[in-house]
Amino acid sequence: MSEMNPLLLLGGLIGTITALLIFAYASVKDKKAAMGFDRNMADGEIVRRLAVYARPYTKQFVLVGVLVLFSIAYDIFSPLIVGYIEEMVVGEFRLEKLFSTVAVYAGVLVFSMVSSYFQAIILQKVGQKIVSDLREDLFTHIESLAHEQLNEIPVGKLVTRVTNDTNAISMMFTSLLANLVKNCFVILGILVAMLMLNYELTLMVLCFVPFIVIFTVIFRKFSRRAYRRVKDRTTDINTYLSENLSGIKITQVFDREQAKMEDFRRRSLELGRAKQEQIFVFGVFRPLVYMLYIGCILCLFYLGGMGYLENQVFLGQTLTGGTIVTFYMYISKFFNPIQNLAEQFNWLQSALASSEKVFSVMDIQPKMVDAPDAIELEEIKGEIEFKDVWFSYIPGEWVLKGVSFHVNPRDTVAFVGSTGSGKTTILSLICRNYEFQKGEILIDGVDIRKIKISCLRRHFGQMLQDVFLFSGTIRSNIVLREENIPDEQIMEICRYVNADHFIQKLDQGLDEPVRERGNNFSAGQRQLLSFARTILHKPSVMILDEATANIDTETELLIQDSLEKMKNIGTMLIVAHRLSTIQHADNIIVLSLGKIVEQGTHQQLLAAHGRYYQLYTLQYHREQIGKSVSE
Repeated sequence: MSEMNPLLLLGGLIGTITALLIFAYASVKDKKAAMGFDRNMADGEIVRRLAVYARPYTKQFVLVGVLVLFSIAYDIFSPLIVGYIEEMVVGEFRLEKLFSTVAVYAGVLVFSMVSSYFQAIILQKVGQKIVSDLREDLFTHIESLAHEQLNEIPVGKLVTRVTNDTNAISMMFTSLLANLVKNCFVILGILVAMLMLNYELTLMVLCFVPFIVIFTVIFRKFSRRAYRRVKDRTTDINTYLSENLSGIKITQVFDREQAKMEDFRRRSLELGRAKQEQIFVFGVFRPLVYMLYIGCILCLFYLGGMGYLENQVFLGQTLTGGTIVTFYMYISKFFNPIQNLAEQFNWLQSALASSEKVFSVMDIQPKMVDAPDAIELEEIKGEIEFKDVWFSYIPGEWVLKGVSFHVNPRDTVAFVGSTGSGKTTILSLICRNYEFQKGEILIDGVDIRKIKISCLRRHFGQMLQDVFLFSGTIRSNIVLREENIPDEQIMEICRYVNADHFIQKLDQGLDEPVRERGNNFSAGQRQLLSFARTILHKPSVMILDEATANIDTETELLIQDSLEKMKNIGTMLIVAHRLSTIQHADNIIVLSLGKIVEQGTHQQLLAAHGRYYQLYTLQYHREQIGKSVSE
């Protein structure tokens, strides 16, 4: 009985550790909601959806599977060859037989290495194609979301989904899945080989398997929670960076750098703690599996030493030196995949968590979609009519209340009113950036909900107050939707809108670099480029939302001259606080609290002494005061 004391001691140690882990698992399980451990999508559903992207590359995966078999064969047969060499050295030793056996071992090794090389190459190519397809689908889906939905999702969050999360999924296809399959088959193959070699020692090894399963199940719960926290904190810090780097000038103006730094440091520490938890979970699990491996090796040497050195038997069978050597290698190859599974399981959790976040974005149903019977209009004359239109951003809080008006083709119509009266909302509804709740909006007598969105927006040109320029060149920002447009045609448009004045002064002309958001150009220059970009695409309806705001007087004169020319192109809808820019409009619609209070020409509205008269008089006096101060 005393001979079994070391084994009993080892069993007691493993049992104690297992009991502690089970206790920790039970305590966490009851508090999982409070710990942020939640999943909205089952693993099976995630795998099924990922399989859709992998299906076109089935042949490549089958080839990888064949190559994996060769690697598995090496892991299974190499210990047998080494054990055979051990038996040969102890028994009848012949040098030529040793050379031939070593040559067989080297051949198997080289063949396995070549198979692993081609396996890695194929998986990298296929994995990158799959992730590229997924990333393109995700980006296309984001583009299809309505303005209302895009306003609700932080830009940093979307960037994280398209970049970080898809990179984690890439790891799944490029190496993770193949290694998981390989390790599972290696474990199974080694078990079969050990059973055929010596089933008594195999039973001893299998005594450790239940503990491995228990450790893995417990680790799975903790690692999943840790990975979700890392992903959430990463998204949080990316969102914070996206917002604050874009608004860093405001931070500097108000001397808030230190406060923002403290806020950033707090988020960084939260991400650091999440990653420390992840490392801790992994740092506990792998040593525990290694402990089981060492325990199994000690049992093998103890029992094998008793049987071979003292001529005793174990369960009725005497053990040889070759058997001990073979089992030593088998146990190593049996536990190594299990230890690798720990790391691979970490990556799997990362990939599944990332996949869930990606699919959660792709599952957002666009609120603005084409009707089943939507039509394509080859041309739009520019006749616009609102019939009792009601709209609200928040249910019950109406921004527009029964708005009705008519715009004739090629008319210039201006919308005037105080902030929040609904001017910009009207322009957004015409372009179907938002969906109105009641009423009708007609374009050339056709309900805009029966016109394809892409067709509708293609015939509209929008010039907004905050002009967005992309990184690139002046040419790329003007051309935007078209290709192969001659420079002569681009410059002709620039002259038409008076943008040529400053473009010709630039060293590189149309090839002048445009930095992020066009911050190397003034507000007026960006606005003129916006005019050129719009006119180049020959819109039937032009929309100007505060296009003359925040610009100097000289540039305003250029813009007003451009507006006069642009009136001849098509219907023009203008929102402007500077009433001097809309005096020649065919119709001026005055809004207040979401309702039309009056409309008419500039002279008609002044003669009516109504709301427009009040706004015009107030603005006129302010301008006169401003001139007096400047003089």
